Amino acid sequence: MSSFFYSGQIRRFLQQFIRVMSNFEVSLGRSSSGTRTLLRVPVYYGDSSKQVASILKQNSENGLGSVPAMSVYVSAFTYDRARVQEPYFVSKMQLRERAYDEQGDYTEYQGDMLTVERLMPVPYLLTLKLDIWTSNTDQKFQLLEQISVLFNPSLELQSSDSYVDWTSLSYITLTDSIFSSRTVPIGTEEPIDVAQMTFELPIWISPPARVKKQGVIHKIIASIYDPVGGIDHEEDTFDIAASLFATKKIFTPIDLNVVYTGNQLQLFVSESEIQFNDGVVPPLRPGDWATAIQSFGELAGAPANTDLLVNGLSQVRLENEGITVVGTVAYHPVDRSILIFNVDIDTLPVNTLTPVDAIIDPYTVKPDASIILPATGTRYLLVNPIGHPDNNDSDPFTIDGPELWNRAGQPQLIAQANDIIEFDGSRWAVVFDSTMSISVEYVTNLRTGTQYKWKDNQWTKSVEGRYGVGAWSFVPNN
Repeated sequence: MSSFFYSGQIRRFLQQFIRVMSNFEVSLGRSSSGTRTLLRVPVYYGDSSKQVASILKQNSENGLGSVPAMSVYVSAFTYDRARVQEPYFVSKMQLRERAYDEQGDYTEYQGDMLTVERLMPVPYLLTLKLDIWTSNTDQKFQLLEQISVLFNPSLELQSSDSYVDWTSLSYITLTDSIFSSRTVPIGTEEPIDVAQMTFELPIWISPPARVKKQGVIHKIIASIYDPVGGIDHEEDTFDIAASLFATKKIFTPIDLNVVYTGNQLQLFVSESEIQFNDGVVPPLRPGDWATAIQSFGELAGAPANTDLLVNGLSQVRLENEGITVVGTVAYHPVDRSILIFNVDIDTLPVNTLTPVDAIIDPYTVKPDASIILPATGTRYLLVNPIGHPDNNDSDPFTIDGPELWNRAGQPQLIAQANDIIEFDGSRWAVVFDSTMSISVEYVTNLRTGTQYKWKDNQWTKSVEGRYGVGAWSFVPNN
C-alpha cells in the first residue's frame, strides 16, 4: 500500500487568500460624460523579484510594467508549538449517508453507515506577503484604504465545506505594512513603487482519515412509514445478517481478578470452588483465559467446548470510578494467562491538563539541550522538589535552586515533588501546584504515551491496575 498522500491543504488556503484580494478596484478618473472609470486590480502568485516582475513586463526586457497589480507569495511556514494539542488523539465520527437512486438523486431512505477516524492535525503558521504595484500614490492610497479596513482585528476564511473537516476554519491577521519600496536617494531610474503587507494564517495540516463501512448491521430503516404517511409493507423494518444477533450477552465473572498493564490483561483465579447460581463449577486453572471463557459458554447454554472469545471482536469492559474503559481482546500467542487488550481511546478519561513531555527526577536528570535551551511550552512532571526551602545545605538542590533551571534576571524556581513545570520562553515556572490541587486531574506523558491521574495527593496510572470482582466484565462477539 502506498504511503503517499496529498490533498492540497496549503494550496486551498492560498486560493482562499487570493480570492479575498481579487475584488478590489482603483478609479482612473472620470470620462468626458462624468462617468467614473474603474479598473479591477489583478492578483498573481509569485515572488515579486522574479515571477511577477516577469509577468508585468510580459516576459520581455523591452516591455513596460503593467500596473496596478498585486502579487501574493509565501514568506514563512513555521511549526506553531503554542497551538499543539494531544498528538495521539483520534476523533471518531459515525455518519449515515442518504441513499440515492440510479439517476444519482437522493431519496428519503438511509444509505451506508460509515465510521470516520480523524487523527490530530499538526498546527502551522503560514506567513504571506502581499505586494501592491502602483504607478502613483493615489492608486496606492485607494488599495490600502480598501484592504486595511477588512482586518479589524482579523478576517475569517474557510478552506472547505466538508462536514468532517475540522481544520477548514482559519483567520487572516494583518501583522505588518511597508508603505514604499523606494529608498532615498532614488537615483536616475524610476522603479515601480511597491507597497507590502504581511499577513499570518494559523492553519492545520491533517493526515489522512480512516473511513470504515459499518458492516455488522447491514441496514436499518429508521421509519416504518412510506413518504405519504402510510405503513410501508414492502420494506423490511430490519435487514440483519442471519448469523448475527441484535443484542450482546455480558458476563461478569466471580472470584476472577484482572490486572491491566500496558496493553495486556492478566487473569488471576481463586483456588477455591466458585459458585454460579445453584451450580458448582470445578476450580479453574489459575490464569487460564481459555478455560475461563469456556466456562462462561457452558453457563450460558452454549455447546460444550465452545470458545466465546473471538480475537479482535470480543470485548472486556473495565469499571473505574464511574468510567467504563472498553477494548477488544485477543489471546496472547504464548501465555494463556494474558489477553492482548486493544483499548478504545474514546473510552479513556479526557485529559484535564496539557500533556507533559516527560516525567523527570531533577536530582539525577542529565542537563541536555531540552533543559538548558528548552523550546517554549516544554513541560515536565517532577518526582522530587527543586530549590525547596526545606532542603538542607548539604543537598545540591538548596534554596538557591540548581543553576540549570534558573535564568539570569528571573525569579528562582521553587517547585514541589508532583508539580508540573513549564518553560514560557524566558524562565521555568510551576503551572500545576500539587499542594493546592484537590480535584481529580488527568495528564498524558508524551514520551511513553501513558495517562496518569492525580488523586489523594499522588499520581497514579489513570486506568491501569487491578480490577476485582464486579469491576470488569466480558462481552463475547455475539
